[in-house]
Amino acid sequence: MSNFDSDGSPDSEWDDRGDLAWNEFDWERYLREQDEAVLRYLRFYESCRNTPERIDEVAEKMGWGQDNWSDEPGAAPGEEREPAENAGADDVYTLHKNPIFIATKAICLALKRSWEALAADCTKVPQPLALAFLASLHRGEEQAVQAIHALDFGDYAMAVSLFKRALSALNGSFALLGAESVERHRAVLAWRDEATPRLFDLREIWLRVIAECREELDRPVDEEN
Repeated sequence: MSNFDSDGSPDSEWDDRGDLAWNEFDWERYLREQDEAVLRYLRFYESCRNTPERIDEVAEKMGWGQDNWSDEPGAAPGEEREPAENAGADDVYTLHKNPIFIATKAICLALKRSWEALAADCTKVPQPLALAFLASLHRGEEQAVQAIHALDFGDYAMAVSLFKRALSALNGSFALLGAESVERHRAVLAWRDEATPRLFDLREIWLRVIAECREELDRPVDEEN
């Protein structure tokens, strides 16, 4: 798969970690580094939010490249790039390093932060809508994360099914924001205008992965040998 390969596979790097024996402190440090990757993606994403090709531009800034998101090439001359993560964790792959995981978590984080800040004021957002939209967004994110798990384990058919569920939840989010009752709430309308491109970016990323999964499923067995 081209743009959305994970950084490793459970049949190789995970099993080949050898005598790696990390304690809780080591794993906590590793997880904090992966949390920073999500925040770094979000910073790049916000800086490119007015660019039509922002998904691919952010992937390039993250060092994933255009042909393979799992590559870690050096920064191009003059390109703004933040320092690399701790080298000691570079050889360890978990779901948290998967580019699709990082992109999904970052965009969902941006949506949840801004919605929660707005919905905290019940005079701006009806509380039923506040809860319903947050729940819908959470369902989509949860299904997408499960799909990425399936993708990491090479089960492309299950990944497609789970991403379709994520898209169904995303359609539910669009429906909530497009309800006629929303037209009476100016703050929600303003938030919708800002959030809609982000929701469409989630949709675009998941649809790309679905397409690539189907290409893998349609590939003749002889080509894999």
